[in-house]
Amino acid sequence: MSSASSNSPFENGVMLYMVYLSKEELQTFKQLLVDENPRPGSVQITWDQVKTARWGEVVHLLVEFFPGRLAWDVTHDIFAKMNQTELCLRVQMELNDILPNLEPEDSNPREMPVNLEEGESDKIQEYKLHIMDEYSMIRIVTTWFGNHVDFFYQDIERHERFLPCIFLPKRPQGRQPRTVVLQGVAGVGKTSLAKKVMVEWAENKFYPHKFWCAFYFHCTEMAQVDEQSFSKLIAHKWPGARSLMSKIMSKPDQLLLLFDGFEEVSLTLTDRPADLSDDWSQKLPGSVLLTSLLSKKMLPEATLLITLRFTSWRKLKPFLKHPSFITLTGFSMTERAKYFRTYFRNKRDADEALSFVMGNTILFSMCQVPAVCWMVCSCLRQQMERGADLAQSYPNATAVFVQYLSSLFPTKPGRLPSNTHQKQLAGLCYLAAEGMWNMQWVFDTKDLEQAKLDKTAVATFLRVNIFQRVAGDRDRYAFAVISFQEFFAALLYVLCFPQRLRDFRVLDRVQIIRLITYPGRKKNYLAQMGLFLFGLLNETCASAAGKSFGCKLSLGNKKKLLKVAALPYECNPPTLHHGVPQLFYCLHEIQEEAFVSQILSDCQKAALIINKKKDMQVSAFCLKHCQRLRDLELTITLTITQVCALNPDPLHSTEPESSDQCFLWWQDFCSVFRTHENLEVLTVTNTSMETESVKVLSTALRHPGCKLQKLIFRRLHPSMLNEDLIQVLIENQYLRYLEIQGTEVRCEAMEFLCTALKSPQCYLQCLRLENCDLTRLTCKSLTSSLKSNEMLTHLSLAENALKDEGAKQLCSALQHPTCPLQRLVLRNCALTSDCCQDLASTLDKNKNLRSLDLGFNNLKDDGVILLFEALTKPKSGLQILELEKCLFTSVCCQTMASMLLHNQSLRYLDVSKNDIGRRGIVLLWEAFQQRKWKEKVVLETKQNYAPNMMTRLEGPVVKNKILRIVQDWSTDCWDEARWIE
Repeated sequence: MSSASSNSPFENGVMLYMVYLSKEELQTFKQLLVDENPRPGSVQITWDQVKTARWGEVVHLLVEFFPGRLAWDVTHDIFAKMNQTELCLRVQMELNDILPNLEPEDSNPREMPVNLEEGESDKIQEYKLHIMDEYSMIRIVTTWFGNHVDFFYQDIERHERFLPCIFLPKRPQGRQPRTVVLQGVAGVGKTSLAKKVMVEWAENKFYPHKFWCAFYFHCTEMAQVDEQSFSKLIAHKWPGARSLMSKIMSKPDQLLLLFDGFEEVSLTLTDRPADLSDDWSQKLPGSVLLTSLLSKKMLPEATLLITLRFTSWRKLKPFLKHPSFITLTGFSMTERAKYFRTYFRNKRDADEALSFVMGNTILFSMCQVPAVCWMVCSCLRQQMERGADLAQSYPNATAVFVQYLSSLFPTKPGRLPSNTHQKQLAGLCYLAAEGMWNMQWVFDTKDLEQAKLDKTAVATFLRVNIFQRVAGDRDRYAFAVISFQEFFAALLYVLCFPQRLRDFRVLDRVQIIRLITYPGRKKNYLAQMGLFLFGLLNETCASAAGKSFGCKLSLGNKKKLLKVAALPYECNPPTLHHGVPQLFYCLHEIQEEAFVSQILSDCQKAALIINKKKDMQVSAFCLKHCQRLRDLELTITLTITQVCALNPDPLHSTEPESSDQCFLWWQDFCSVFRTHENLEVLTVTNTSMETESVKVLSTALRHPGCKLQKLIFRRLHPSMLNEDLIQVLIENQYLRYLEIQGTEVRCEAMEFLCTALKSPQCYLQCLRLENCDLTRLTCKSLTSSLKSNEMLTHLSLAENALKDEGAKQLCSALQHPTCPLQRLVLRNCALTSDCCQDLASTLDKNKNLRSLDLGFNNLKDDGVILLFEALTKPKSGLQILELEKCLFTSVCCQTMASMLLHNQSLRYLDVSKNDIGRRGIVLLWEAFQQRKWKEKVVLETKQNYAPNMMTRLEGPVVKNKILRIVQDWSTDCWDEARWIE
């Protein structure tokens, strides 16, 4: 869901520098804005419109009331009056940046607010009082936790900060979003935030300059009636609106419509445009009315705020016009720590509980959902009061849910007959599983009957808060928390059914793969169910679940999981959202090393993006069991630091302990380099690490047990190329290949590298330093190293501005009699014909050099003629010469043809993307016809202007061998030793 990837309302927002104003400065800005004289095309702003506005709302107001560049001009002038010189500069820079895409000034300025007659203002105020009365307590008393004396509500501070920026104008056009989607997993506070918007609107705190009417709709309101008009729907929510309806609809651009609860209705949005209506007074079926509003067929100027789970996006995507997305993630790490601190009665208990939970990153991440955070605190408190060891009580995150949900279930002797209890549990699990497989979150009486749950069972589940009624409907139910449905769905596949031929419900291969993989780039909504399933298959957890729920369990699906999950299946490459395979999380949850080793026994290649602490923990755990691993590709966006403070306080500063734990997991991760003898290739990309973390990696790579042969660094932070890491070249006797690409190699790093190359303990054969900001000064340092190094056979300095002086310095090293270099790549190095005489001398003197790539340099005819003349000499040993796009013409083709007639060693010549014309082609063809040597040469002469002309000329002899040579060079120069004779 690439279009829905934004995490905050600030992404691509304009005028973000407004956030730097203090409260006092913002008040001054607003006062000066009110005093600002109207400009052509703008509207006078009143103090009532801005007095409660926060910075994001002020930005919206500026863009709304001052179209086009006027908003930036006004802002610049006010900052100048406030002596905010730096902010003036930022305004000008932003305006210059977005001006080409900025929407033109509107010739029709913004209309003034609705004029209300006597008595109408009172009706508006009555409605606002009703909103405040209905929604204000929602954040304190909830329907699910109201009967738990230890439950308390805590605001999600980050979501509160989002409020004034929800409709922040966006780049590149500076357009205000008309449709905003609040997306997130179930339970992170989407509905609470939507209702908070309603309360703040009623209190004249939320975009008071923009919306004079706001309405909150739960989608069940549209599903309950066969047909109704939008005006009737509004009148139902606000009886006083009937007399104001024409005025409400006359200003649709000042309407705010909030839609919630899409997951709780079974309405199918219509995809027939002809069915839609723009008439707000027309009676329509619920699905048609909802589609007309979402697609902006009806009230296109109105602003929509929609709450969605990720699973609902596919359903709504075709109907929303240019939506802006805000992802709600629930409690941050600091907020989770704050919740623990508030919940527990003393600091010691809070420290112990938080330390345990932070040690299990999967469980800690679940605590982002406020309800789950409370549930975890409640369970831990009970165990701590009994003096239990938390690690033994909870071998995994699933065990916490076992304890809590079993405590709700009526399992004590005497409560229910054993047979009734088993049926209720089986029915509940069946209902949950069917819902999960079919993305169904709300269940009606038919679903309950199919699951064999009678009214008594439903009443029981309602009473203990496993179920809750869907808003506005007494005959439809949902699990109180989505995690409950995920847990009971997983429990179905470990329940024992003695009356069946197989005493457990068997998972098929497709179902298993759905549980343990990511579907393309999308989130896997079944991931949590899969996690619970693996957790329940942990023998300790399964035993506790059987006792707690008072039922028999079967681990029969464990063998099926082992059979299917161990099979190699096609995995999608990692993304920032799916950096670690879902299977790794599941295996970490089962916490049984023998089982994990069997699953991962055939894993030979892994590509990981570590951007969360839980990614690091589960990867470190799983990689230890990939004993046949050969190739590891790694990206780390997570900051790994070691904090040396003694006994850090995880409540007042949650980072220290968490950072220390992450550092320990990084040490575990790096241990695979010294324990896995088959590991040959490590690729690190797009990564920045602290010095201590680099040292851990370097130490592992220098260990005698490390058999790594290829080390590849792409787009790293320059500071990572320190002495510790370069020292690996000397101390690891197996390393043969080093690639550094897209990374600035600073002077100090180059000194370390050159020192390593001079060492007799350095066995490096291939060195690629491409696109690393190298210069001629770098070549000077490298030259002396090349003269003393006897192992390096491949060197690539492509994509660096070495210029002619740099190339000449390299040539002096290549002309040294002991230089072993066989392939040199100077592609796109800003070379000209001035260096070609030195290159020609190198070709004449160096008999080891077999391949030379000078493509994409400005050598021209004068330069390549010198090269061809050098290759005309009979003792030349060069076999491959690449001159792609070197800006030469047919002028040099006579010399080239002569070289082809006399040279006995050349096998491949690339002169493509050069304008040699028809004359050049003919000369080369004639040279091929006259060539007497039996060895074959392949000549690449791609001509865009002559598609019918022969573009690949080949001499006689066997074709297969030559093509293989060409392919080897085009893919990886590492293979050269396999074909040079």
